[in-house]
Amino acid sequence: MAAPEVSPHWIGGEQVAGEGERIAVVDPATGETVAAVPAGTAAEVDRAVAAARAAFAEWSALDIGERVIVVQKISDGLAARASDVAATITREMGSPIGFSRTVQAGLPVATSAGLVGLASEFPWTEEIGNSLVVRQPVGVVGAITPWNYPLHQVVAKVAPALLAGCTVVLKPSEVAPLTAAILAEVAAEAGLPAGALNVVHGTGPVVGEAIAAHPDVDMVSFTGSTRAGKRVSVVASDTVKRVALELGGKSANVILDDADLTKAVKVGLGNAWINGGQTCTAWTRMLVPAARHDEIVDLAVAAAERYTVGDPLDDRTRIGPMSSQAQARRVTGYVERGIADGAGVAFGGPGAPDGLGPAYVRPTILTGVAPDDVVAQEEIFGPVLSVIPYTGDDEAVAIANSTVYGLAGAVFGEQEHALAVAKRMRTGQVDVNGGAFNPMAPFGGYRQSGNGRELGRFGLEEFCEVTSIQR
Repeated sequence: MAAPEVSPHWIGGEQVAGEGERIAVVDPATGETVAAVPAGTAAEVDRAVAAARAAFAEWSALDIGERVIVVQKISDGLAARASDVAATITREMGSPIGFSRTVQAGLPVATSAGLVGLASEFPWTEEIGNSLVVRQPVGVVGAITPWNYPLHQVVAKVAPALLAGCTVVLKPSEVAPLTAAILAEVAAEAGLPAGALNVVHGTGPVVGEAIAAHPDVDMVSFTGSTRAGKRVSVVASDTVKRVALELGGKSANVILDDADLTKAVKVGLGNAWINGGQTCTAWTRMLVPAARHDEIVDLAVAAAERYTVGDPLDDRTRIGPMSSQAQARRVTGYVERGIADGAGVAFGGPGAPDGLGPAYVRPTILTGVAPDDVVAQEEIFGPVLSVIPYTGDDEAVAIANSTVYGLAGAVFGEQEHALAVAKRMRTGQVDVNGGAFNPMAPFGGYRQSGNGRELGRFGLEEFCEVTSIQR
């Protein structure tokens, strides 16, 4: 069997093979090694940071209009490579191909194009009394990103950073690293100066920590688990650099007594199991009026029966494998814990569906879950929905706000009633009656879901320092 193709680092505008060990990229649906990336070192991070620092003077000095042109070309280039992006992501982490085409490939294009549209009118300077307030690029940005939306979460950092005039050292997830090469190629073709975007592959404990600790990195923008985010904060604190964190979630979907139950359950289940539940904003807790618990569970089971689990390359598949066998074991362990703690199983249960490989799990609906059960408090990151009964709005809000997280959520009910409940939820974004995702609205969380905001105007502001000049 031929050795897998190695996707190299990208440093200073050049492909760098790296030295020493390689990290296998495994198709979770088949278990086949489809590629490899170099296991980066602290020395390679040093080289990438030096390249980014050298490029900063040229890139930051460009007029915003010139930076806009380049980033627009990057957005256009990603659109042109959409089929490659979708196929790559499905192969490396198992997203169903239909989801990869529409969301995994489509969202980075929409996000970057939207930022381009904002940048020309962004208040790079403003006057406050006798002060001229100037927004300057923060400098060299270290971007550390996860595997579940491997290109979107890169572009959500790289596009606003570049528009602000920053340069970037990116560490993509070693689980799903391959679209970083597509982005680097597209950026070079768009005319981005060598060194303005660098990619160093590797693990978090080696490459991630080297980026977070580096004295010439001015800011770290991290998306990933809360545990890893805490470590990034600790490592970065020695140099007092800016740290932006987008971390885990345990989002609540509050279904009120006056909701359209059919819509609330259908949309709610879809947002719980989106991307196989491997989504930080997934609505994994469905809070339901206690008197209607069984009625809502029946609706959820009927909706769940329409979810096909299988080959992610099949357009009919709605849930593919988990990103890895290890992730599948984690999800199964939580389902078993929920059952042990007294939850009922209305759909699914532990283990893989018949005939599918070890990276698959059975999408599961757990019923009668107590608010303080482990499955109601900890992020599972798989297609597991916990149905939690409540009595009255006050209890629903208290349960929704009862975890260490605060990233997303939803409310379904009469519009004004639902809006009033939504305003009481301590979370970064709330959808009312299925409100559509807005890629220009601020995205981020409360508490241990992180800090700072991505996307749109708020995303641009994250990568700016502010100088006041008194006249």
